Amino acid sequence: MIPHRRFLLGLGSIALGAAVFMGCATTSREAGFLPIFDGKTLNGWKLLGGKGDGYGVKDGILYCAKGGGGNLLSERQYGDFIFRFEFKLEPGSNNGIAIRSPFAGGSLAYLGMEVQVLDDTDPKYAKLKPAQYNGSVYLIAAAKRGALRPVGEWNEEEIFCRGRHIRVTLNGKVIVDTNLNDVTDRETLKKHPGLLRDRGHLGFLGHNDYVEFRNLRVKELPTAQAHNVPPAGFKRLFNGENLEGWKGLVADPLQRARMSKEELAAAQAKADDHMAAHWGAADGMLVFDGKGHSIATARDYGDVEIHCDWKIEPKGDSGIYLRGTPQIQIWERDTPGNPKRAGSGGLYNNLKNPSVPSTWADHAPGLWNRFRILSVGDKVHVFLNDELVVNNVTLENYWDRKQPLFPSGQIELQAHGSVLCFRNLHIRELAAPPVTK
Repeated sequence: MIPHRRFLLGLGSIALGAAVFMGCATTSREAGFLPIFDGKTLNGWKLLGGKGDGYGVKDGILYCAKGGGGNLLSERQYGDFIFRFEFKLEPGSNNGIAIRSPFAGGSLAYLGMEVQVLDDTDPKYAKLKPAQYNGSVYLIAAAKRGALRPVGEWNEEEIFCRGRHIRVTLNGKVIVDTNLNDVTDRETLKKHPGLLRDRGHLGFLGHNDYVEFRNLRVKELPTAQAHNVPPAGFKRLFNGENLEGWKGLVADPLQRARMSKEELAAAQAKADDHMAAHWGAADGMLVFDGKGHSIATARDYGDVEIHCDWKIEPKGDSGIYLRGTPQIQIWERDTPGNPKRAGSGGLYNNLKNPSVPSTWADHAPGLWNRFRILSVGDKVHVFLNDELVVNNVTLENYWDRKQPLFPSGQIELQAHGSVLCFRNLHIRELAAPPVTK
């Protein structure tokens, strides 16, 4: 017979072992996930552009109040991640999940991205566009319908974001599986600069309807990218080793068009020799010694997205020409040619349209800065160090202001008498360049 005390201890060990096993199973299923809502307070969250009673907490639930809302955003930013949560709707409820969003009020479906949270069954939503229904990346990627549970029941959702890949799973069914690089519609790209963001805040976008959320948890996915290795969907403009794909700059587009083939070839040979004397590759960087002329890509481009890291010295000055047209500005506050002490990223030579960036986002001279540029038609978005500094602004034709922007042209790096460094020059073509007359 087993002594009574030993028997009880044995039962305790079995119970403890079972609890540990169950805990391990749960941990395995949710490995790496951390809660971002404590169930008691809104610590770690901030309400921007609040309406009515905004958001509240009760019984472990985060809710958007009836007649309230605004943008409730996480104080922390996330890049690549998996976000899991549960939500419950009332008849006609409308909300949204902000992903990679800026810290702002207003419509973050455009400046960031929004995954719809919506009662699809309500008659008032019967005539929405496909990419406006529940689970859709708002006006970007339409969700498959039929996975939403009846109003009043809890739904389980997962949003997966890695690079440009977004996947939404609702109640175990994948309803969105999209690559943002596949978005090529010009009007969509113009209206949604948030597509370019690679990190930002998570949050809830209230629309005056009551909605409940619970069990909010996030797993951050590691990101590691070697220099001069393009992300998926992009190609290298600079290979990190030499000047392959680049040429010296010859005159301007209108002058080049007037040259004979023989004249252009001679001028190009001279410009290439000059380029080789002052531009080169060193330690994975494209480096300019400050004493020569600008350089250009060997071929022309039309609608594109460009990634570019750059670094300047104190009082440095440079720029990036799109389609051979100046320019997205690179400079420092104390540069002599910067009397307004504006930041980089502006469309410097604009006269009728804005020429300065909307905000200062530069890092100090000697530190790396990162551009994300989207050029669609004559419209341009510019992100500088993750800040949107130019939003759908027209780039004017500097060479002939009576003409629209050229449909295609070379990309140029401007030499302006100061030492320059570039790296991670990557490009994604959105449309083949039209034949230029």
